[in-house]
Amino acid sequence: MYKALNYWVFGGFSGEKTPYELINFAEKQGLDGVELTVGDVLSPDIPEMECRKIAAYAESRKIGLRTLATGFYWGCSLGTDNEAERQQALDFSRKYLRIASWIGAESILVVPGATRVAWDESRPVLSYKTVWEASIRSIRELQPMAEDLQVNIALENVWNRFVLSPMEWHFYLSEFHSDRVGMYFDLGNCCLFARPQDYIEILGKKIKAIHVKNFMESDCAGGLHGFGDDLLSGAVPFEEVKKALK
Repeated sequence: MYKALNYWVFGGFSGEKTPYELINFAEKQGLDGVELTVGDVLSPDIPEMECRKIAAYAESRKIGLRTLATGFYWGCSLGTDNEAERQQALDFSRKYLRIASWIGAESILVVPGATRVAWDESRPVLSYKTVWEASIRSIRELQPMAEDLQVNIALENVWNRFVLSPMEWHFYLSEFHSDRVGMYFDLGNCCLFARPQDYIEILGKKIKAIHVKNFMESDCAGGLHGFGDDLLSGAVPFEEVKKALK
Protein backbone atom coordinates (compact mmCIF):
# COMPACT_ATOMS: atom_id res chain seq x y z
CA MET A 1 0.00 0.00 0.00
CA TYR A 2 1.27 3.44 -0.99
CA LYS A 3 0.87 5.96 1.85
CA ALA A 4 1.42 9.66 1.23
CA LEU A 5 0.82 12.97 3.02
CA ASN A 6 -0.89 15.99 1.46
CA TYR A 7 1.09 19.24 1.64
CA TRP A 8 -1.71 21.15 3.40
CA VAL A 9 -1.46 18.86 6.44
CA PHE A 10 2.20 19.82 6.79
CA GLY A 11 2.57 23.31 5.36
CA GLY A 12 -0.91 24.83 5.57
CA PHE A 13 -2.54 26.79 2.77
CA SER A 14 -0.01 29.63 2.45
CA GLY A 15 2.87 27.68 0.94
CA GLU A 16 5.42 28.86 3.48
CA LYS A 17 7.20 25.49 3.69
CA THR A 18 9.01 24.16 0.65
CA PRO A 19 8.42 20.91 -1.24
CA TYR A 20 11.86 19.79 -0.07
CA GLU A 21 10.87 20.22 3.59
CA LEU A 22 7.77 18.07 3.07
CA ILE A 23 9.81 15.40 1.27
CA ASN A 24 12.30 15.35 4.14
CA PHE A 25 9.48 15.10 6.68
CA ALA A 26 7.84 12.24 4.79
CA GLU A 27 11.14 10.37 4.65
CA LYS A 28 11.60 10.69 8.41
CA GLN A 29 8.02 9.47 9.00
CA GLY A 30 8.57 6.39 6.84
CA LEU A 31 5.93 7.40 4.29
CA ASP A 32 5.94 6.34 0.66
CA GLY A 33 5.13 9.69 -0.87
CA VAL A 34 3.79 13.24 -0.68
CA GLU A 35 1.02 15.10 -2.46
CA LEU A 36 2.19 18.56 -3.48
CA THR A 37 -0.37 21.29 -4.14
CA VAL A 38 -0.55 23.68 -7.07
CA GLY A 39 -1.46 27.28 -6.35
CA ASP A 40 0.45 27.58 -3.08
CA VAL A 41 3.63 25.51 -2.65
CA LEU A 42 3.87 25.03 -6.43
CA SER A 43 3.10 28.00 -8.65
CA PRO A 44 0.91 27.29 -11.69
CA ASP A 45 3.74 28.91 -13.67
CA ILE A 46 6.54 26.83 -12.14
CA PRO A 47 9.17 26.09 -14.83
CA GLU A 48 9.87 22.57 -16.05
CA MET A 49 13.41 22.68 -14.70
CA GLU A 50 12.21 23.26 -11.12
CA CYS A 51 9.68 20.42 -11.42
CA ARG A 52 12.41 18.08 -12.62
CA LYS A 53 14.62 19.22 -9.71
CA ILE A 54 11.88 18.46 -7.16
CA ALA A 55 11.23 15.08 -8.79
CA ALA A 56 14.92 14.18 -8.68
CA TYR A 57 15.17 15.18 -5.03
CA ALA A 58 12.11 13.10 -4.13
CA GLU A 59 13.53 10.12 -6.01
CA SER A 60 16.82 10.45 -4.14
CA ARG A 61 14.86 10.19 -0.87
CA LYS A 62 12.69 7.33 -2.21
CA ILE A 63 9.57 9.49 -1.84
CA GLY A 64 6.86 9.23 -4.48
CA LEU A 65 5.02 12.13 -6.13
CA ARG A 66 2.12 10.15 -7.54
CA THR A 67 -0.63 12.78 -7.12
CA LEU A 68 -1.08 16.55 -7.12
CA ALA A 69 -3.90 18.56 -5.54
CA THR A 70 -5.19 22.12 -5.74
CA GLY A 71 -7.76 24.42 -4.17
CA PHE A 72 -7.99 26.52 -7.32
CA TYR A 73 -11.35 25.22 -8.55
CA TRP A 74 -13.37 26.58 -5.61
CA GLY A 75 -12.85 30.09 -6.96
CA CYS A 76 -12.72 29.32 -10.67
CA SER A 77 -14.88 26.51 -11.96
CA LEU A 78 -14.87 24.12 -14.89
CA GLY A 79 -18.63 23.76 -14.35
CA THR A 80 -19.70 27.37 -14.66
CA ASP A 81 -21.93 29.02 -17.26
CA ASN A 82 -19.58 32.02 -17.24
CA GLU A 83 -17.51 31.29 -20.35
CA ALA A 84 -14.63 33.60 -19.41
CA GLU A 85 -14.29 31.86 -16.06
CA ARG A 86 -14.57 28.41 -17.64
CA GLN A 87 -11.76 29.27 -20.06
CA GLN A 88 -9.63 30.49 -17.14
CA ALA A 89 -10.23 27.17 -15.36
CA LEU A 90 -9.27 25.29 -18.53
CA ASP A 91 -6.08 27.32 -18.87
CA PHE A 92 -5.13 26.48 -15.28
CA SER A 93 -5.97 22.81 -15.85
CA ARG A 94 -3.64 22.61 -18.84
CA LYS A 95 -0.80 24.05 -16.74
CA TYR A 96 -1.74 21.63 -13.94
CA LEU A 97 -1.55 18.64 -16.29
CA ARG A 98 1.79 19.82 -17.64
CA ILE A 99 3.21 20.20 -14.13
CA ALA A 100 2.07 16.67 -13.34
CA SER A 101 3.87 15.31 -16.39
CA TRP A 102 7.06 17.19 -15.50
CA ILE A 103 7.06 16.10 -11.87
CA GLY A 104 6.08 12.51 -12.62
CA ALA A 105 2.59 12.49 -11.05
CA GLU A 106 0.06 9.89 -12.19
CA SER A 107 -3.09 11.85 -11.22
CA ILE A 108 -4.28 15.38 -10.56
CA LEU A 109 -7.14 16.15 -8.19
CA VAL A 110 -9.86 18.14 -9.96
CA VAL A 111 -13.13 19.54 -8.58
CA PRO A 112 -15.49 19.35 -11.58
CA GLY A 113 -17.82 22.12 -10.44
CA ALA A 114 -20.19 23.23 -7.68
CA THR A 115 -23.85 24.15 -7.55
CA ARG A 116 -23.08 26.07 -4.36
CA VAL A 117 -19.93 26.75 -2.32
CA ALA A 118 -21.41 26.88 1.18
CA TRP A 119 -18.49 28.73 2.81
CA ASP A 120 -18.08 31.40 0.11
CA GLU A 121 -21.07 33.66 -0.44
CA SER A 122 -19.29 35.42 -3.31
CA ARG A 123 -19.58 32.30 -5.49
CA PRO A 124 -22.73 31.99 -7.64
CA VAL A 125 -25.42 29.38 -7.05
CA LEU A 126 -25.85 27.31 -10.22
CA SER A 127 -28.34 24.71 -11.34
CA TYR A 128 -27.37 21.05 -11.25
CA LYS A 129 -28.03 20.81 -15.00
CA THR A 130 -25.71 23.75 -15.69
CA VAL A 131 -22.82 22.26 -13.73
CA TRP A 132 -23.38 18.79 -15.20
CA GLU A 133 -23.28 20.01 -18.80
CA ALA A 134 -20.52 22.62 -18.42
CA SER A 135 -18.20 20.36 -16.40
CA ILE A 136 -18.57 17.47 -18.85
CA ARG A 137 -17.82 19.81 -21.73
CA SER A 138 -14.72 21.11 -19.94
CA ILE A 139 -13.32 17.73 -18.97
CA ARG A 140 -13.88 16.39 -22.49
CA GLU A 141 -11.81 19.31 -23.77
CA LEU A 142 -8.99 18.32 -21.38
CA GLN A 143 -9.13 14.58 -22.17
CA PRO A 144 -6.83 14.61 -25.23
CA MET A 145 -4.07 16.39 -23.30
CA ALA A 146 -4.45 14.03 -20.33
CA GLU A 147 -4.22 11.04 -22.66
CA ASP A 148 -1.21 12.47 -24.49
CA LEU A 149 0.65 13.18 -21.23
CA GLN A 150 -0.57 9.95 -19.60
CA VAL A 151 -1.88 11.80 -16.53
CA ASN A 152 -5.22 10.95 -14.89
CA ILE A 153 -7.87 13.61 -14.30
CA ALA A 154 -9.14 12.40 -10.92
CA LEU A 155 -12.45 14.08 -10.00
CA GLU A 156 -12.93 14.40 -6.26
CA ASN A 157 -16.16 13.95 -4.33
CA VAL A 158 -16.28 17.16 -2.32
CA TRP A 159 -18.95 19.24 -0.60
CA ASN A 160 -19.95 20.95 -3.83
CA ARG A 161 -23.62 19.79 -3.81
CA PHE A 162 -22.99 17.99 -7.06
CA VAL A 163 -22.58 14.29 -7.99
CA LEU A 164 -23.42 12.85 -4.58
CA SER A 165 -24.24 9.14 -4.61
CA PRO A 166 -22.24 6.17 -5.94
CA MET A 167 -24.68 5.74 -8.83
CA GLU A 168 -24.51 9.41 -9.76
CA TRP A 169 -20.75 9.03 -9.93
CA HIS A 170 -21.15 5.93 -12.08
CA PHE A 171 -23.34 7.77 -14.59
CA TYR A 172 -21.18 10.91 -14.50
CA LEU A 173 -17.93 9.07 -15.16
CA SER A 174 -19.65 7.11 -17.94
CA GLU A 175 -19.79 10.38 -19.89
CA PHE A 176 -16.02 10.18 -20.41
CA HIS A 177 -14.88 7.35 -22.64
CA SER A 178 -11.32 7.40 -21.37
CA ASP A 179 -9.31 5.53 -18.76
CA ARG A 180 -7.62 8.86 -18.04
CA VAL A 181 -10.75 10.28 -16.36
CA GLY A 182 -11.72 8.77 -13.02
CA MET A 183 -12.43 9.58 -9.39
CA TYR A 184 -10.28 10.90 -6.55
CA PHE A 185 -12.25 9.29 -3.74
CA ASP A 186 -12.43 11.03 -0.35
CA LEU A 187 -13.57 8.63 2.38
CA GLY A 188 -14.79 11.31 4.79
CA ASN A 189 -16.55 13.52 2.28
CA CYS A 190 -18.97 10.80 1.21
CA CYS A 191 -20.22 9.74 4.66
CA LEU A 192 -23.16 12.13 4.63
CA PHE A 193 -24.54 10.45 1.51
CA ALA A 194 -23.53 6.76 1.49
CA ARG A 195 -21.05 4.31 2.94
CA PRO A 196 -17.51 4.60 1.54
CA GLN A 197 -17.38 0.91 0.64
CA ASP A 198 -20.45 1.32 -1.59
CA TYR A 199 -18.58 3.80 -3.80
CA ILE A 200 -15.65 1.39 -4.04
CA GLU A 201 -17.89 -1.55 -4.93
CA ILE A 202 -19.69 0.36 -7.69
CA LEU A 203 -16.81 2.42 -9.12
CA GLY A 204 -13.95 -0.06 -8.78
CA LYS A 205 -10.96 0.80 -10.94
CA LYS A 206 -12.47 4.16 -11.86
CA ILE A 207 -11.01 5.25 -8.50
CA LYS A 208 -7.54 6.63 -9.25
CA ALA A 209 -6.54 7.74 -5.75
CA ILE A 210 -7.96 8.01 -2.24
CA HIS A 211 -7.95 10.76 0.37
CA VAL A 212 -8.17 9.31 3.87
CA LYS A 213 -10.01 11.29 6.52
CA ASN A 214 -13.01 10.76 8.78
CA PHE A 215 -16.34 12.41 9.49
CA MET A 216 -18.23 12.74 12.78
CA GLU A 217 -21.95 12.10 12.38
CA SER A 218 -22.91 14.36 15.28
CA ASP A 219 -26.08 16.50 15.47
CA CYS A 220 -27.88 14.76 12.59
CA ALA A 221 -24.74 14.26 10.51
CA GLY A 222 -23.01 17.49 11.49
CA GLY A 223 -21.71 19.91 8.92
CA LEU A 224 -18.38 21.36 7.89
CA HIS A 225 -17.20 20.93 11.50
CA GLY A 226 -17.71 17.17 11.22
CA PHE A 227 -14.20 16.63 9.88
CA GLY A 228 -12.27 16.23 13.12
CA ASP A 229 -8.62 15.99 14.04
CA ASP A 230 -8.75 12.30 14.98
CA LEU A 231 -8.50 10.17 11.86
CA LEU A 232 -9.80 7.08 13.65
CA SER A 233 -12.89 8.72 15.17
CA GLY A 234 -15.97 8.94 13.01
CA ALA A 235 -18.20 7.14 10.55
CA VAL A 236 -15.62 5.64 8.19
CA PRO A 237 -15.63 1.83 8.67
CA PHE A 238 -11.98 1.26 7.81
CA GLU A 239 -12.09 -2.53 7.95
CA GLU A 240 -15.00 -2.61 5.49
CA VAL A 241 -13.23 -0.10 3.28
CA LYS A 242 -10.09 -2.24 3.20
CA LYS A 243 -12.14 -5.32 2.29
CA ALA A 244 -13.82 -3.42 -0.54
CA LEU A 245 -10.48 -2.17 -1.84
CA LYS A 246 -9.05 -5.69 -1.86
